[in-house]
Amino acid sequence: STSRRRSAPPADRRVTTPARTGSAGPAMISRGRSRRKEHRARSPARQDPADGGCEVSGVRLLVGTRKGAFVLTADGTRRDWSVAGPFFGGWEVYHVAASPAEPSRLWASQSTSWFGQLVQRSDDGGRTWEPVGNDFRYAGDPGEHLWYDGTPRPFEFTRVWHLEPSAGDPDTVLAGVEDAALFRSTDGGATWDELPGLRTGGSSAAWQPGAGGMCLHTVIADPGDPSRLYGAISAAGAFRSDDGGGSWKPINRGLRSEQIPDPDAEVGHCVHRIVMHPSRPQTLFMQKHWDVMRSDDAGESWHEISGDLPSDFGFPIALHAHEPDTAYVVPITSDSLHYPPEGRLRVYRSRVGGHEWEPLTGGLPQRDCYVNVLRDAMAVDSLDRCGIYFGTTGGQVYASADEGDTWTALVRDLPAVLSVEAQTLP
Repeated sequence: STSRRRSAPPADRRVTTPARTGSAGPAMISRGRSRRKEHRARSPARQDPADGGCEVSGVRLLVGTRKGAFVLTADGTRRDWSVAGPFFGGWEVYHVAASPAEPSRLWASQSTSWFGQLVQRSDDGGRTWEPVGNDFRYAGDPGEHLWYDGTPRPFEFTRVWHLEPSAGDPDTVLAGVEDAALFRSTDGGATWDELPGLRTGGSSAAWQPGAGGMCLHTVIADPGDPSRLYGAISAAGAFRSDDGGGSWKPINRGLRSEQIPDPDAEVGHCVHRIVMHPSRPQTLFMQKHWDVMRSDDAGESWHEISGDLPSDFGFPIALHAHEPDTAYVVPITSDSLHYPPEGRLRVYRSRVGGHEWEPLTGGLPQRDCYVNVLRDAMAVDSLDRCGIYFGTTGGQVYASADEGDTWTALVRDLPAVLSVEAQTLP
């Protein structure tokens, strides 16, 4: 079928962000690869303090949407962006991720209810793509979990929600899937094997799906300890492995969910997103169904840091690349009203690790805005100053090159955005 062919690169478009004057003006779009190459040749590189001051050539945004994937690229000034895509047009692309070990290697998860699931790999920075192995089989007896009505239901693979490439090996990648389980490939995606300890660890019979399905949507590897992994499942909770994924334990003490029969249960919490700063791996930040939470002991206990947010319901949470106590969230009105409070799109930033939050509104719509920002749709780059990016269900991708102080819409009319990853290019 056509979905199995190598995907050729769509034509690029260029987006120029306005000069920073405290507010964002309209983006200007033009076409042409030759102009993009000329611009890159004469643009200065930026310094990346996370790499000891080494030069970087730019930023690549990997955007998954309801109708394909898009790749946005800029040099270190982050003023002039090229837009390539859609790749896999018409397919839902839940996640696009880059290998830290080989920047040109990208991974994408595409699916439709009609054609099923595919994993795609690019070895040239997203210009061309090729499908890899797609056999995701649970190890042994799949077992059962609870359905929405509380009745038992067998585990059944549906799609890959999240891809987590290895920091040291470009051929190794973890995949969080629905129904919730963790898979790993060590051969560039040719084959996938389940790490069954998460699913068979004793609590999975009590897991239930959230509104979007029962998915392992967050996978985090501790950069200082390769044997330590974290995962988050909607709607089961957060989990940690200290032996490379062989065995797992729930880490939900301190979470409280009024929507379940036992609000303080060991499992059953709808965790929307977890993030970790690489310089402080013991500290985790969480956006839960309701509540913004923090743990300073690797998830052993959690405390609430929602503070003065206008709503503590939301989906994404992100951390500043160089400031481990600077966090970003996007408050959403409620679990039934998936749009910003008062129709005003605001990113909130805390520079003190929570409790105290400031609204960041420069360049964002402050009236009649009824979009959502999903859990995987916010990312940061590692330039100085740190860039923040997020995509909306209305098809906008917003960027801030000044740590959130002001925002520009890089694109406005994409399909609903499911995920955004920011890759700092060497």
